[in-house]
Amino acid sequence: MTRGASTAAGRPSLVRAPVGVLLGTVTGAAGLALICLGWPALLVPAARPAAGRVVARLAALERRRLARWYGHESAGEGGLAFVAARAAVGAFAGYACFNALFLAVLLLLGGLWDLVLGGSEPVPVTLPGVRVVTSSGALGLTAGLAALTLTALLTLAAAALDRAVAARFLGPDRQERLRRRVAELTASRTGIVRAVDDERRRIERDLHDGVQQRGVALAMLLGRARHQAASGEAGRARAAELIDQAYTESRRLLDELRGVAWRIYPTALDELGLRAALDGAAERAGVPVTVHYGLAGPPVAEVETALYFVAREAITNAVKHAAARDILVVLSEDERTVSVAISDDGRGGADPAGGGLSGLARRVRALDGELSVHSPPGGPTKVTATLPKAPACG
Repeated sequence: MTRGASTAAGRPSLVRAPVGVLLGTVTGAAGLALICLGWPALLVPAARPAAGRVVARLAALERRRLARWYGHESAGEGGLAFVAARAAVGAFAGYACFNALFLAVLLLLGGLWDLVLGGSEPVPVTLPGVRVVTSSGALGLTAGLAALTLTALLTLAAAALDRAVAARFLGPDRQERLRRRVAELTASRTGIVRAVDDERRRIERDLHDGVQQRGVALAMLLGRARHQAASGEAGRARAAELIDQAYTESRRLLDELRGVAWRIYPTALDELGLRAALDGAAERAGVPVTVHYGLAGPPVAEVETALYFVAREAITNAVKHAAARDILVVLSEDERTVSVAISDDGRGGADPAGGGLSGLARRVRALDGELSVHSPPGGPTKVTATLPKAPACG
């Protein structure tokens, strides 16, 4: 941002705003002339490229003026709509500010002339309960100062209107983009904390409902076996049967532990990569899952993890809640982003605000990505996550 171009609050300063408004009046007049006189060129196909170049140059001139005098640096290019809006604002602002300034100068000079040359005449001023006699020169100076204040206010208002038009057609300036970015990061940080808490609760629930129950069953089987072993030959035979059941239960317990560990974070993602991890998720789904892997190389670690969890959660939801019979996972990329799309033929009706999908959305937003869910009642459902290849926060 140009030094001194604006105040700390992002508003144009009273020192620079008049220059910006004056130059804006000139460029607005040029834009108005271009629109009034050059619009027939837009109707002739052969003349459109030349007219477009003139519009682009005038828009570039407006952007430089906004950056130099208002500190508004935007990434947009502008176009005919921007030039037309600027022409209207420039003409109106210039007319209003010029007339207010002309009136202020006229009153100030007239008042000074009367006071210096002694040609002032007494002017009675009657107010409710007050009667004051003043001179025409003092009255002119007072009115001139009021008109000058009005001119300053009109100038600041014109500069603010200039910035509003620029923000509408060119996008927010650097300061506004920074403010929005800070707000996004604050919301993402809160979302990450919430997602971590949700994940901890899910792990605790998995351990309590699965692993702990199987551990209790195993302990009971072993206790019964020990009791039976001390009750004679028949008891020892029964104890052997209970030990066999305990062995089977221990295998189930190990499978449950492996399942919980896999749901927390699959080792295959680090050891073998995203493709192998998704293949593992497809094998565990219990329904046919087709994975189309269209990535040229492995994404960065945090993006790879997010893609995996989005796909896995979408597959789990499709099987568990939508009774899907066929699921398709497609990974694709372009120059700047990588995306995963999960489609199923289930009954639809997925709620993006639900615990699982909202947690995924927070994870994706934390990496400057976007998550979309299209799931009309009756299906089909499509969940798409798009993430930058190099997250800004990474």
